[in-house]
Amino acid sequence: MKFSPISQHSVSRKGRLLLALTSILLCGTALAQERGGTLTVGLSYDIDTLNVYSTGYLGDVQATVVEGLVAPDRNANYVPVLATTVPTIKNGGIKLSADGKQMSITYKLRRNVKWSDGAPFTSADVKFTWEAIKNPKFIAESKDGSEDVSSIDTPDPYTAVVNYKRVAPDFASTLFTFGIFPKHALEGKDLNTDVYNEKPLGTGPFKVKEFRRGQYVIVERNPLYWRKDSKGIQLPYLDQIVFKIIPDSNTLVTQLKSGEIQMTPSVPYAQVTQLDALPNMTIVKNNVLSWQHLDFNFKGPEALRDLNVRQAFAYAINKSAISKALGGFPKAIDTVVVPVFSASNRNVTKYPYNPAKAKALLDAAGYKPGPDGIRVKNGQRMSYKILVQAGRANDEIAQQVIISSLKAVGIELQPDNKTGVAFREARYKGGYDVFYSGWITSADPVYSVFFKTGGVNNGQGFSNPRIDSLLDRAENTLDPTVQRSALMDFQAELMKVLPTIPITTNLSVIAVTNKLGNFVPNPTNMTNFVNTSSWYLKK
Repeated sequence: MKFSPISQHSVSRKGRLLLALTSILLCGTALAQERGGTLTVGLSYDIDTLNVYSTGYLGDVQATVVEGLVAPDRNANYVPVLATTVPTIKNGGIKLSADGKQMSITYKLRRNVKWSDGAPFTSADVKFTWEAIKNPKFIAESKDGSEDVSSIDTPDPYTAVVNYKRVAPDFASTLFTFGIFPKHALEGKDLNTDVYNEKPLGTGPFKVKEFRRGQYVIVERNPLYWRKDSKGIQLPYLDQIVFKIIPDSNTLVTQLKSGEIQMTPSVPYAQVTQLDALPNMTIVKNNVLSWQHLDFNFKGPEALRDLNVRQAFAYAINKSAISKALGGFPKAIDTVVVPVFSASNRNVTKYPYNPAKAKALLDAAGYKPGPDGIRVKNGQRMSYKILVQAGRANDEIAQQVIISSLKAVGIELQPDNKTGVAFREARYKGGYDVFYSGWITSADPVYSVFFKTGGVNNGQGFSNPRIDSLLDRAENTLDPTVQRSALMDFQAELMKVLPTIPITTNLSVIAVTNKLGNFVPNPTNMTNFVNTSSWYLKK
């Protein structure tokens, strides 16, 4: 959904690798977990909605309130949540049709789970979630996976049989992982306008107490939460989590230093050293399934639809300089499938930093330097707007390096930075000339959402029949060999036609108070808040 090079059969191998990569864990050292207290978290982005299927951002807050049937753990292996097991072919949870072109997945659900209003959670909620998301009237950030389901059977309150039109290796990272809707509260309601979007009802460890747009969200303990610790004590331990919305990175760091906030999942790289020196703070470096990219708008300036121009951009960008400007934390890459995945293709067409080659390509394409050094063709200056999310210090620093690199070959880039809903709308609708940002994926990424014709995150309007075909092949099989082969070919083709320039991999830097126990980072787009029930504050 919000973001499968690795099939269900090989996730455990990848998980072991990720365990090695995310080795810095912050665990409690107290003899026993202590109950109570409020954790204050600083988020670097505004929140558009608390409906996890509608938001254009990561669902940090939402992950504390709503739960899915399964979720990825710290090793990017799927574990059961509202389901009792993760379905596989081996355990009988996944069954293929006789012709091998369709499949059904049976979820056995936990008993005695209640919504935070006291109503029972049942298989009817699972079926309703699918029906609500696929409803054409519902405007969702992504309906990924809903169109693949033909029907859902609910033979009893604790069994949901999901019948798929195709073989869907990405089933665990789409429809029922990010959250389940409560049928009893939402049936017959308009999901676009219902109060659920500001105060979602969930089965998670917390429930929303207050949401002030642009300011904060307070979630408080859900007294009906189903999970207990090993001693039989009902979770969660914390009384509250306060999420403060602080888009300005300098303010975020100042509040960390003063103790006004005790945690942020996104420390600007430039601030790591000084925060690491604070005696009451721990810096957690978390390798995430994410990469930075520069996208071209194929619906925008004509020059950007010229492959020679896109290649010139690629040769002009100094990725090493970007990495250095960001403290060396991110590493330069040549493909969109990050190196942790076995399907990452190291033999794609590469574009090493070479400004002379960039200039030669632009010369050959007919773009000649004008009086001010900016290239011109047929009266059109090579002057474009570059979009990043305002207030994200790492992205704004990288943006300046890119602007400088392009200016050196005669291309002018002007910052057009936006935040909140304006940024989201520009990203999804292609309201930019070029766009620099990052994508973070699930443990089983679905690259069609980014690069297939009409993909939900394909705001740039890129379309390529061969790319479409290769992604269809990769995302319609449970055979890891077939899947890997298709993804290798997909990357090779993508880097030839170059709709996007992969820039660096990402390392998220999390600052967290030493008083927080049982915190473990998560490398996926389910966010670091996917399992907050066991977190506690030491007295």
